[in-house]
Amino acid sequence: MTERTKVLYDGACPLCRREIGFYRERRGADGIDWIDVSACGPGNILPDVSREDALRRFHVITPAGEILRGGGAFAALWSALPGFRLAGRLARVQPLAWVLDRTYDLFLVLRPWLQRTLSGAAKG
Repeated sequence: MTERTKVLYDGACPLCRREIGFYRERRGADGIDWIDVSACGPGNILPDVSREDALRRFHVITPAGEILRGGGAFAALWSALPGFRLAGRLARVQPLAWVLDRTYDLFLVLRPWLQRTLSGAAKG
């Protein structure tokens, strides 16, 4: 049995759901395990990843078992999709890796506001 890339995402987050939906439609996405953490019960999703951590921050587990978070997780996801492999390689090179991680950190600060804004726009 070959290990596959595992993407842990918050399916209850409209932003996350939309972005993951985009990636799931790309070529090669059928070779990735997409795990909606919001649909999982309490406790650990994987031995070293709790449900709470996975809901708080984007995680990817590589086929080798490496757990990546934030910007590094995006680089791993992009590397697993044929149309994004160049972006995945570039996102691992410094200083781009650092910039990607800080940009993701900023997104996490803005995420609650963006979710409220999207929810309000969908209702109105």
